Amino acid sequence: MAKRTAIIDIGSNSARLVIFEKTSRYGFNLICEQKSRVRIGEGAYQKEGFLQPLGIKRAFLALKSFLDTIDKYEANKTLCVATSALRDAPNSKAFVEWIHKELGLSIKVIDGNNEARFGGIAAVNLLPIEEGISIDIGGGSSDMSLIQNGHIIDTYSLDLGTVRLKELFFDKVSNPLLANEKAKAYIHAEIAKLPEHFKHPVAIGIGGTARTLSKAIMKQSGYALDKLHAFSYELKEHKSYLDAIAVSSAKNLKRFPLQKNRYDTIREGTLIFNEILAHIGTQKVISSAVGVREGVFLEQFLKDENKKFPSTLNPSIVSILDRFKPLITIEKHRKTKQKLASQLYTVLQSEIADDKRFEQELHNALLLSNIGKTLTVYKAHQHAFYIAIAELNYGFTHQQIVLISSLLRMHGTELLNKPLFEQYKSLLPAKQSLLWLRFIYTLTVFLHEASNSATIEFSYANKTLRIISDKPLNLAKENIKSLEKPIALAIVVVDKSIIPKNDKLGV
Repeated sequence: MAKRTAIIDIGSNSARLVIFEKTSRYGFNLICEQKSRVRIGEGAYQKEGFLQPLGIKRAFLALKSFLDTIDKYEANKTLCVATSALRDAPNSKAFVEWIHKELGLSIKVIDGNNEARFGGIAAVNLLPIEEGISIDIGGGSSDMSLIQNGHIIDTYSLDLGTVRLKELFFDKVSNPLLANEKAKAYIHAEIAKLPEHFKHPVAIGIGGTARTLSKAIMKQSGYALDKLHAFSYELKEHKSYLDAIAVSSAKNLKRFPLQKNRYDTIREGTLIFNEILAHIGTQKVISSAVGVREGVFLEQFLKDENKKFPSTLNPSIVSILDRFKPLITIEKHRKTKQKLASQLYTVLQSEIADDKRFEQELHNALLLSNIGKTLTVYKAHQHAFYIAIAELNYGFTHQQIVLISSLLRMHGTELLNKPLFEQYKSLLPAKQSLLWLRFIYTLTVFLHEASNSATIEFSYANKTLRIISDKPLNLAKENIKSLEKPIALAIVVVDKSIIPKNDKLGV
């Protein structure tokens, strides 16, 4: 696999460039992203699908600019795919040949099922999901993949797109209500083609329409975390809001917290989205910031892994460790920390009583506990928090992201950072659970840093935690004395080591 791979995605509405850098066998990160609203399909649906001169010109200029960027970043490989507008256009072949001749860029026009499959590959690898139906609403088509047990079971492509509906119905009719009814009838006729088994309570929203709507819901509800990927909402709580957008006049769109550059097609997109969600029986929507581009990349990146990351690793964790290399990198040290934390978590279950529900998040935080020191040892815990909150993008729920980052923010002996807790309270565990997790995390860090490869065991009875070590834990003892505790309990450090006698000093 190339060190740097550029992916160009030519859609009906926008053309996008992304460049990914490979950091290790399973590690990668996005190093460049550009977008141009080329609207290559503009006017095509009124002209029997033929690409029109203005859209062709915009596409040429955008692609030329993308190639300049790819050259600057010294990408080793470039893949370019085109979707609905080009596959529908009778003059698509002439356009592809012209671009290759003038720019040296090879464009692969993919069919709707492949478009859906790429979106599904991205979803199953980069979202915390095992089941659902991905829905990618573009300018010309809506492409869907049915996901079960972490695998793509089936795909389907509908001729439903925002630009297609706009040009076929809303641009032609002066009465918006009449246009809405005609568009709905068209949508229902298309949706009726979906196989009967395309039903699931979880929908994965891919593409500009779904992302715009999710961002609006986040803004409207004052959501705590500024991260779109993996944001989820219950459909019944926001259905009336989505319905209102679909039937709004252009003038009234400003009432909704929507991105202005989406005003021209958001009503059409929302109308399609609402009708598909109703048809497949959606109860919950999960937002995806990844789609076709990431799917194209991952098909290459994971070609020897059956297009799936191993279940034992998370790509975000791998990427962070690759780029923010901890000073202590030996695998046995990482495992020792996790083992200490698991032992503590187990012996304290009589008090915590949560069946070690957050053990994986605790382990991930300990894996990343030294990343802040890569920048500087001063306020390293704060650096670690900001790295994690920004870079834990894939495979985690927002609750997991905030908890892991919150544990990394721990420093010193106080268990609760009140401003941080209040800011993310809606996404964090209950206060008492959080205090226990921070206690275990901090105590584990103290012990590991001072253990000198000691064998450590724990016991807990009568509100007393006993820490038994075969080597001195003098540095840890000093920190433990002042460590805040979740409840009133005693901590006793038992040193089983034998300090050698020094006759010359009389001791």
